[in-house]
Amino acid sequence: MGPLLLVLLLALILFGVGFAVKILWWVAVAVLVIWLLGFLVRSTDAAGGRSRWYRW
Repeated sequence: MGPLLLVLLLALILFGVGFAVKILWWVAVAVLVIWLLGFLVRSTDAAGGRSRWYRW
């Protein structure tokens, strides 16, 4: 009974980690798309003098 519970617990942990990693990949893709859109909008707005690709 103990090894069966251990295997089920391990499967549950691995499923949770896999789900979290998949969500983090989608979050990373969304942030990359937003950053690229900001980069493109910022580079076309060069009327204010110096144009930088970063905001800080």
